[in-house]
Amino acid sequence: MTELTKATALNLPMVDPLPPETQKYFDICIEKLGMVPNVLKAYAFDIEKLNAFIAMYNDLMLADSGLSKLEREMIAVVVSSINKCFYCLVAHGAAVRQLSGDPQLGEMLIMNYRVAVLDDRQRAMLDFAAKMTMSSAEIEEGDRQNLRDSGFTDRDIWDIANVAGFFNMTNRVASATGMTPNPEYHAQHR
Repeated sequence: MTELTKATALNLPMVDPLPPETQKYFDICIEKLGMVPNVLKAYAFDIEKLNAFIAMYNDLMLADSGLSKLEREMIAVVVSSINKCFYCLVAHGAAVRQLSGDPQLGEMLIMNYRVAVLDDRQRAMLDFAAKMTMSSAEIEEGDRQNLRDSGFTDRDIWDIANVAGFFNMTNRVASATGMTPNPEYHAQHR
């Protein structure tokens, strides 16, 4: 396995054989995505850690929310852009391209979300996620009120904060471990 095909720079091989439930999940990934994302392979050295990661990711990114799946992916990309996380920019940039049907939007969010044509709601959401990423201690009631004034409920604000917080954590783990995005992401949805 070359460095570019390894999930991370660490020598933490996946459990072999994978438990049947994990193998089934990976098979679903291959069926739906055409691959097993390297982030899942990276966590698969410890099935409990993998399951915790999957549960948190699925709850934040796929469960019912006042935020659309696209909006959650937009937050992931903006946070990852600020943190310069190669893995997440490639993987979630592809998701933004897919969900929006707009390759240009994905590129704008990666480079500088402020150049993208966004509605006031999306702009407020991304401004909040960016501030949370760069200077979370400076968030004040006025920042939350701006989200409310843009149409977000307090539950939505909770979801914005949690998605941004999750990607601030995963960006750091991905960068620290040299996590490599699957090559398939680069050409998707362009």
